[in-house]
Amino acid sequence: MSTFFLAIGLGLCILVFFVLYRVVFGPGVFNRIAAISAIGTKTLIILLIMGFVYGRVEMFVDISLVYALLNFIGVLAVSKFLEMEKEL
Repeated sequence: MSTFFLAIGLGLCILVFFVLYRVVFGPGVFNRIAAISAIGTKTLIILLIMGFVYGRVEMFVDISLVYALLNFIGVLAVSKFLEMEKEL
């Protein structure tokens, strides 16, 4: 079962690089912010998969919840900054 989780984790890591392309070469600011949020979501899933692989799900759930909160606050802060700068 851990081989399955490792394969899924590797697939998600590859998908993160595809989304990273959208962050760097995105056509607009909205697409870049959405891509950054998607990278954060994929990272959360990778953390939870690591918890299953290592057998410490409860610890990785706590870490992923904190990371989700930081990701959400970061996206809100960037959005607010760009709104104040009138770049949107």
